[in-house]
Amino acid sequence: MDAPLLLALARARLQAGLGCIQNVWVSPRALALTWAPDRRADWESGLSWVFLLNPSPELWLLHEKDPAMATLKAEAKGDLSRRWGQELKGAHLEDVEGDPRERWLRLSLRRRAVTGRIEEMRLCFQAIPGRAGLRLDGVDLNPARMGMGVMFPTTTPEPRASSPAIQRWEAQFGDGLASALNGQVPEVLPGEGSLFARHRAWSQARANLLILAPRQAGVDRKLLKERQRLQRYGEALAKDRTRHEATLPLRAKAQSLSAELWQLKGAQGRFELSDGTVIQLPEGMRAEEAVQKWFSAVKRAERGLQRVVELESEQARQLLELEARLIDPPPAPKPTKELPKPKGTKRMETGSKKDLKRSDGKGKAYRNVMVDGWEVIIGKGDADNDTLTFKVASALDFWMHVAGVPGSHVIIRNPDRISEPPREVLERAAQLAAFFSKARDGGKVEVHWCRVADVSKPRGFAPGKVMLKTFKSVRVYPKE
Repeated sequence: MDAPLLLALARARLQAGLGCIQNVWVSPRALALTWAPDRRADWESGLSWVFLLNPSPELWLLHEKDPAMATLKAEAKGDLSRRWGQELKGAHLEDVEGDPRERWLRLSLRRRAVTGRIEEMRLCFQAIPGRAGLRLDGVDLNPARMGMGVMFPTTTPEPRASSPAIQRWEAQFGDGLASALNGQVPEVLPGEGSLFARHRAWSQARANLLILAPRQAGVDRKLLKERQRLQRYGEALAKDRTRHEATLPLRAKAQSLSAELWQLKGAQGRFELSDGTVIQLPEGMRAEEAVQKWFSAVKRAERGLQRVVELESEQARQLLELEARLIDPPPAPKPTKELPKPKGTKRMETGSKKDLKRSDGKGKAYRNVMVDGWEVIIGKGDADNDTLTFKVASALDFWMHVAGVPGSHVIIRNPDRISEPPREVLERAAQLAAFFSKARDGGKVEVHWCRVADVSKPRGFAPGKVMLKTFKSVRVYPKE
């Protein structure tokens, strides 16, 4: 998505009125803000901004009834949606900041809390492919800081002198460039109608290309593999039918031989019956043994044919259902409610003796500090940080690390399973995280914190390097 288009779409929404965020949901790759309906701005109910992080960072305008919206909403996480919703629901869009040369956008939001206090916050969107991210920062008394995707600073990036996108806009709009960047020119997007109508049509086309088409292609591949499997199954059943039918003529031979068995008992090899039929017995087998074997084989063939008929009928039914699914694809999945997590946890409450040792065998793998009755654990090395986070810490403990600088992982024990630690404990633990990092000689630094359950380590990551599903942040001075 080009930087000029991103800025123009945001400014167009601002000029339409101070939109109010009615609902919020979050998935690992998208944040959706549902705006309250506004007749004066021609804004119908159910329209949402979707900040997409991958596969391509873009800003979409979709309705809750759009197929792509249902697909994305099915990926929403209840815990993430609740956390973001607590900070964003009821907020009004006050201002839009950005630069047409950089794919970066900052929305200034304001809302009135239940207590009557005015809260201000800033939602920043970095739409650079491979480095897409979102972050929410409190401006005044609300210190909430949350993020998704790649971490990036809150400061406005230094814009380039020019970019291919802005050059194309200058050539296309000429003297009307300023109006186009302010969202006053609908022709910034192809189609007919207002800019909002064009934005929604463009978003539906992009969603079909990036979300629905790959999903349908995956479904088609699975259905094609299933059809090939059913065809191979049908060929195997046809071979079984042929083999069983080839055994049925043995009944006539067995009946003819059994009628004259009284005079052929014990006979072997080749001989002629009274009706002129010549019968060749299997090598080394007597006549009475051959009769018994042939009758048994015919019975097995009859049972096999009966079973083959049943299996062929079932295979034909499955094939018809599969063809119908290929013609009429299944609907998008509906959002499912998350099941409550069990009270127990799979993580170890205390590390084993092996986990308490450093990776080099010298002393303990972490330091212990008590802060107002709360146990704070500080890692020492990269490998020891991984041990502390993924083996020693519990899923409901709190995890801290200085932002963007190598340092120790810090764990705040949470035996009572509360939602957030006290502010004093949080700031003291953040000071320790800043001190035991490469930023200890600097000034005020930013420290990210979240639950241990929100920390993951994808395969191939270096020791000590982790990924956060969501996080908040606090700014402190390093202090031991």
